[in-house]
Amino acid sequence: MRRCKPKPNSAQQNSTMSQLNSAITALGYLGIQANSLDAWTDYATQFVGLQAGERAGGQAQFRLDSRRHRLTVHETNDATGIAYFGWELANASSMQQLAARLEGAGVKVTSGSASLCAQRGVQDLICFADPQGNALEAFYGAAQAANAFVSGRNVSGFRAGTLGLGHAVLTVTHAAPMLKFYTEVLGFGLSDHVTQPFNAYFLHVNGRHHSLALIEAGKPSVHHIMFEMMALDDVGQAYDLALGIPERIGTTLGRHTNDFVTSFYARSPSQFMVEIGWGGRMIDPANWQAFEVTEGPSLWGHDRHWLPPDAQAQARRMRLQAAEQGLRHPLQVVPGQYQEVPLG
Repeated sequence: MRRCKPKPNSAQQNSTMSQLNSAITALGYLGIQANSLDAWTDYATQFVGLQAGERAGGQAQFRLDSRRHRLTVHETNDATGIAYFGWELANASSMQQLAARLEGAGVKVTSGSASLCAQRGVQDLICFADPQGNALEAFYGAAQAANAFVSGRNVSGFRAGTLGLGHAVLTVTHAAPMLKFYTEVLGFGLSDHVTQPFNAYFLHVNGRHHSLALIEAGKPSVHHIMFEMMALDDVGQAYDLALGIPERIGTTLGRHTNDFVTSFYARSPSQFMVEIGWGGRMIDPANWQAFEVTEGPSLWGHDRHWLPPDAQAQARRMRLQAAEQGLRHPLQVVPGQYQEVPLG
């Protein structure tokens, strides 16, 4: 792993400084487009382990923590993917400052109506788009649920709360304009980047290693969203479920080099993948220095079936080289999720 100064472009040079001034605190919610609410309900509850919430008017809501909902699936016949990304703010003042920053950068900003705020379960929000046309919302005052979270299947829970629901990864035509927007305008910080077997940039807004990542793939789309489980066994049991439907697995079980997550990726009813993971790395945004990860994206596993054959082969060579070099990373655990044992 090579720690180095960011490449000489303004987006990366300013990433750490911008993060200190960022109004955005977390990825708060997502809106998903799907052809079938029933298919997504089964996937979200019986496979991922989310809790089904309110369902009405062609949409279904899902919980993963104390929030009223984190995920809303909208039934549509003509599109699938992510309908909108909800980025969380601390308060009204933060929203006003962000709106001014966006407008100063030439980005059109509209205020959310009372009905839209009620639908999202927030006190207030603004709407805008990134350079790729992704619909973004920035909000504050999210509604809390009246009752404790109850998983759709028997899982230990999700690591969310102030860290947000997890992360999202987009494929982009060109990374530079997207990096400039997210780091210089929105104030995200660059955690690190990889160049082999593909170009990817990982961005943070809080202590979670990344809440957004960009893969330079020559076309715009949603690559995956990620939910972080509270226990490694939750990931393994979800993997067992996925093995019962082999075509569901888009990336096999493995562990990342940069955020240290152990995970696999499963295809969703909306075409993009869902990463089910555990053991995410925490960083200190105020003191973090961006660097290039030269060992590739994974320590072991993670056969990426979505890559072309030559890139798959390259990724495998990089993993085997990491093993030969003895590359290891400590497990990232939360209090109460581990027990020390004697060495011998």
